[in-house]
Amino acid sequence: MNLVDVVVIGSGPAGYTAAIYTSRSNLKTVVFEGYLSGIAGGQLMTTTLVENFPGFSDGVMGQDLMLNMKKQAQRLSVDVLAEDAKSVDLKVHPFIVKGSKTVFQAKTVIIATGASAKRADIPGTSDGEFWQKGVSACAICDGAAPIFRGKEVFVIGGGDSAVEEAIFLTKFAKKVYIVHRREKLRASDIMVKRALSNPKIEVLFNSEVISVLGDKIVTHVVLKTGDSQKEEKREAAGVFFAIGHEPNTAFLNGQLKLNDQGYIIVKAGGTCTSIEGVFAAGDVQDYRYRQAIVAAGSGCMAALDAERWIEEKGIC
Repeated sequence: MNLVDVVVIGSGPAGYTAAIYTSRSNLKTVVFEGYLSGIAGGQLMTTTLVENFPGFSDGVMGQDLMLNMKKQAQRLSVDVLAEDAKSVDLKVHPFIVKGSKTVFQAKTVIIATGASAKRADIPGTSDGEFWQKGVSACAICDGAAPIFRGKEVFVIGGGDSAVEEAIFLTKFAKKVYIVHRREKLRASDIMVKRALSNPKIEVLFNSEVISVLGDKIVTHVVLKTGDSQKEEKREAAGVFFAIGHEPNTAFLNGQLKLNDQGYIIVKAGGTCTSIEGVFAAGDVQDYRYRQAIVAAGSGCMAALDAERWIEEKGIC
């Protein structure tokens, strides 16, 4: 069984940034790039143009950004494994990480498995249909795209996230509709007031999107609206899911402390988890911001924390 200094589980911005930093510190680092959802490179691999990652004046395609991070890590001698981390044993030290092909002992583990946006099972919204062709789960990431500017868009959800996304989209869209199945939003009172007072936002209560239509991109949605549940077809340039995220923590089997939403709890101001020598970075512990640049920053923090822990122990 191979013993390494750092095993990074996950290959999004947090995972690769962590690996780049630990390897540059002469720590033997292994990355399990395929995880749970099987998307090596994380959610950015399903994103088109990224305009809010610093350093790219004309933007950068999500896949290109992640492939460049991978190449950078490999150039620094990070061992990137094209396999899943199936299980971890954090009750022993060195920790044991079992992949689908290999097994490693690790002095430290950095968990950067991210969180998957929840998507309702609506015809037209899946991969291979209009996902990332007008259908998104991140208004901040995609809302400024030209296809949405001056058009009508729909946000599916009823909580604070849905209202926040709707308000953000009003900067670009002509009209934003919040589609909610119930007769009252679940969002906090202050967010509800903001939504209802915004002239560019309309809430469609007791309603749901039942299909998304288009050609190369989204052009229409079909709704069931109101008490009558009458079907109607409306023009639409985009549909944004805002129904929550699912942190990818199932493989931990309860070995780390999680919050009530399933995110890994880290100690304030750092990346230490409930087990010394185990660190968490990116969306797997970030239930608030969920942005690539924030994930990359926390990956750096996790790497520095891991390096210090190996040198000194007991920093958590």
